[in-house]
Amino acid sequence: MPCFVSAIKRRLEKDRSPGQYLLTGSQQWEVMKHLSESLTGRAVFLELYAFSEQELSGQSTSPPWLERYLDSKATLQDFSLPKVSPALYERLWRGSLPEAQFLDLQDLALFFESYLRTYVERDLRLMGEVSNWDLFGRFYRLAAAMSGQEINYSQLGRELGLNPQTAKAWLALLKAGFQWREVPAYTGNLIKRLSNKAKGYLMDTGLLCSAQAISSPQALGAHPLKGALFETFVYLELLKQVQQLNTKPVFYHWRSHSGAEVDLVLERDAKLYPIEIKCKSRPTLKDGKSLQSFAELYPKQYIGRSLILSAGEEIYALRPDLWVLPWWVVL
Repeated sequence: MPCFVSAIKRRLEKDRSPGQYLLTGSQQWEVMKHLSESLTGRAVFLELYAFSEQELSGQSTSPPWLERYLDSKATLQDFSLPKVSPALYERLWRGSLPEAQFLDLQDLALFFESYLRTYVERDLRLMGEVSNWDLFGRFYRLAAAMSGQEINYSQLGRELGLNPQTAKAWLALLKAGFQWREVPAYTGNLIKRLSNKAKGYLMDTGLLCSAQAISSPQALGAHPLKGALFETFVYLELLKQVQQLNTKPVFYHWRSHSGAEVDLVLERDAKLYPIEIKCKSRPTLKDGKSLQSFAELYPKQYIGRSLILSAGEEIYALRPDLWVLPWWVVL
């Protein structure tokens, strides 16, 4: 690869016509070893995630739902709704990896197990020069169980007998292989009163279910990770939509030391858009309490319409500035 990139750079110095080369890979460019050339000013980088629900359903909206949420002056009930009948637990259990969409349910367990053994426990381990493949596999499974939570490197390491520095390095390795994503904390100018720890998400709910030995979609109904899986799923859908926007919002989460927390806070044009994600069929005003606490803490900040994205079927307002939407509206 280093020689190949150097050759491309030499060709581009003679001919700067765009679109001559398309390079793909399963590692982040910034962390690839032995690359002396960065192609600065000569390349555009795009992150290609697993399938979105929009792609899987064959539906598309223009502009994307997220753009309308950030920009539109229309009321939320005026937004057109996709006509879908989602089987939520199956979507969570199957995940979004392309190959997983064409397999029968009974074949998925073997597919995910093979993926973990070949890419995560072998390729990523070799990329990071990790000598203990068994321990790295256990680390991956532990990280999966913490999807949707604040990252505590000491806790991660303690569970497996690792020091915090090793836990941090191994999470960075998962990020480099597009297996893990982190969302920083939003503090504004109130750092002393708020948590500044990032949250982490595994990048596919099917892999998460496999890593946690969840045997079927039906088993999700009473599983303690159901809420975290749903939050991970919705976060990933929003992340995939962001790739369609010219001006991308920044993702944060928010948590006070008193325990109030908001799952996602999107920021664009100095405006904040707080979103709670609840795996409930009909959230109530109590479920939006943290959203109100967030707004009260920043009285001088422009805060857009607060949302609760639910596992239900209805759109309704809990307050004029707080709406509940089903997750599939955001396709």
